[in-house]
Parts: sequence; C-alpha cells; structure tokens
Amino acid sequence: MGGGLAGSEAAWALAARGVAVTLYEMRPVRMTAAHQTDRLAELVCSNSFKSVELTNAHGLLKAEMRRLSSVVLEAADGARVPGGAALAVDRVAFSQAVHERVSRHPAITVARGEVTELPSPGVVATGPLTSDALASAIARRLDARALAFFDAIAPIVSAESLDTARLFKASRYGKGGGDDYWNAPLTEAEYDAFVAALQTGEQYQPHHEFDRTPYFEGCLPVEEMAARGRDVLRFGPMKPVGLTDPGRKPGDREPFAVVQLRQEDRAGQMWNLVGFQTRLKIPDQQRVFRTIPGLERAEFLRFGSIHRNAYINSPRALSAHLAAKDDPTLLFAGQLTGVEGYTESAATGIMAGINLARLLRGEEPAVPPPTTMLGALYRYVHTADPEHFQPMNANFGLLEPLERAPRDKERKREMLVERALAAMDAFVNRINAVHVLPLHDSA
Repeated sequence: MGGGLAGSEAAWALAARGVAVTLYEMRPVRMTAAHQTDRLAELVCSNSFKSVELTNAHGLLKAEMRRLSSVVLEAADGARVPGGAALAVDRVAFSQAVHERVSRHPAITVARGEVTELPSPGVVATGPLTSDALASAIARRLDARALAFFDAIAPIVSAESLDTARLFKASRYGKGGGDDYWNAPLTEAEYDAFVAALQTGEQYQPHHEFDRTPYFEGCLPVEEMAARGRDVLRFGPMKPVGLTDPGRKPGDREPFAVVQLRQEDRAGQMWNLVGFQTRLKIPDQQRVFRTIPGLERAEFLRFGSIHRNAYINSPRALSAHLAAKDDPTLLFAGQLTGVEGYTESAATGIMAGINLARLLRGEEPAVPPPTTMLGALYRYVHTADPEHFQPMNANFGLLEPLERAPRDKERKREMLVERALAAMDAFVNRINAVHVLPLHDSA
C-alpha cells in the first residue's frame, strides 16, 4: 500500500522474487495536500537524494541500496541533473521512470483508490501523508500511543566533536546512573548571547499548507521560547536546577543556564540536545548551537525540525524487521516507520519487499548487520527509547563502532565504509542464495 518511494521499491523487490503484487495508490481518486500527479514515486519536496560520496552517510546507504537492486536509484541515475556531489534529479523524468518500470512489470498490478484496512500479507508504505482513515486503522491495530502526527526533532551531535573539557557529566538530582547526561554550563553573558543568536536565526517556512504544524505548549521550538522572553529558556529546557558539576570548586559561581545532551545510542557516539526542537534553517542551526560552550566544533548527525509527519513509534510497536508484533507478514516501510529522508525511506521499502517474499517462502526475515548503514538504521528504529523516539536519518553515528578506530577521522570513515560494504555484500549473497519460486497468488 502506497505508491511512493518505499512502496515502489517494495513492489519491485517482491516482483523480482516471483511474487505477484497489487500496488495500491489512492491518487488520483483521492489526492493529497502536496501531490500534483498520479505518478508513482512523485517527489513533493526536494529534488535531491543527497550525496553519492561513499564517505557521506547517504552515499554509503546508496551504495548498499544498489547492491540490493534499487529501482529508485536506477531511475534517479537516468534522470540526474547537475548537482555537484548530490544525486539531484529532474523530478518529472524521475517519477515517470519509476512509474513506467514498476507499472509495466508483468507481476505488478497498480490499483487506484483509497484503502482503509491493513493488508496481510502486505506492506504498508503510505508515508507522512497517510489518509486519516488508514491512520486510524493503524492506530487501532498497533495501539494509539504508537502513532504520531507531527515530529518535533532536536539536533543530534557526534560525541567525538564535543569539547568535553567544557562539559560535565550529571543527571538532574542524581537520578538514573547519576551521570547520564553531558551538561554545557552557560554564564549569564553566554546565555544572553545565545538567546540573542536564536532571535536572529532564519526559520524554515513550510512550502505546503499540510506542513504548517501548530505549536504545542509542551513542545515549543527553542526560537519561539526565546521570542517569548529572556528567561523562558532557562526556566525550561535550559534550567540549571538539580545539576551539580562534580568539578566545581568552592567559590565557583553556579551556571546561569545549562544545555543537556542525552545519549542516543548504546555506544555513546550520538548525543541529543534535550528540548532543542527547532525550525531554524540548517546554516543557522550550525551557527547558533555552536555558540554553546563545548559545542564550538559540533558535528551535526541530525538537524532539528518540526513538521507534519505521521509515523509509528517503531520501538514500541514493531518487530526487528518492522512488522506488526502479532503478524510478521504485516510489514511497514518508509517514513511511516520513523526513518527520515528519501534514501532511507526507499531502502526500508526494499527490505520490506525482500522480507515479505522470504516469509511467503517459509523463510525467516532478514535484516542487514548493524555494521551496514541500512542495518544500523533498522537497529535504531527498533531499539531506540520509545519514550523519546523521533525519526532518524542515515548518519555514521548509527554504525557499530570499529574495534580499533584510528585517530584520523577520514581514515576512520574509510574503514567504516569498507566494513559496511563487505558486510552488505555478504548479506546480499546470503539472501540471494535461495532460488526464486514461481509466482504466488498475491501480496
């Protein structure tokens, strides 16, 4: 279900493995607030699939997807326009290419019309603009707490880019392990400078009416809090109370405000700026947040955002291969699962198609190892803290750490890429070892 990037990839992967597929797409019978055509894989936002360079997380993910025979990337290559290191496409030529290849496949039937019930066996890949009726069906099936209708994302920075000499470890009031967070203390002058920088930052302006998300008082953008008054932030996410710096000497002044960073992954490579959801444009996120003590050289693994986005709380509701916990043949893919971005969505569609085909053959589902970018992304959306889960994009912080990482950052990335591609090659060889069977009735 769903004729976007993930749905097209899932249908293609199933058909390539001998499964007859009915691909349901509600357009043009029922249009969305953003789409303009009835074509499969229509791009409604950017025309860029981001970098193709292997030492970029998105470039590595693309290399893995090519090994999995991505129909989306094949179409993107044919529709490519100048974009430097980015895979930018002519969006009309791109969607037309995907549409023609998928709809003309002899094992795929495209059915038009809104579907309001969940298929089994099947793949649900209806994206952030899932219809209200289907969203209600998903909420009923998976538990209403498992579905969100907007995301408020705080930035994530890499641990190795932090100047920990300027930070201290502590949990508020000593809770948990007592030192679960990194804390960036600010003086009054530093706090005032930070608030002033926030107030001058340029904000992202939605291009579509559906993306004009109303603010919730409990989840305001940091720039909105700064606009409401000088002290709003330091009585909110930057409050210093309950945080004791173990290195503070007698006579040292207590912090005027504190920014907390929460660990995002088991290896401690990724740290989330707690409560810092934002609509600032990316250059201003970098400029403003690097004024925080200890974050002067911060490497951003994920930028903050707030936008309309129906997605499942996958750690709470889905299995390791992103299926309903009570039905392994009801799979989910794309942005609906809590991944963020074109390539990430398409990649989960490939895996959903592969795994449904495996299940229909009586085999166990398979997920790439976490040493690959795709496998690491799957691991994150399955094992992240469900209380704080937000959509995630591909980044090197997701990967399983190297046992012996070199000091040189470029060499470290090269080693991560080499390991990832070798692991993906082995994974592809394993899942392709089974002979493709004749057509099944449907999926």
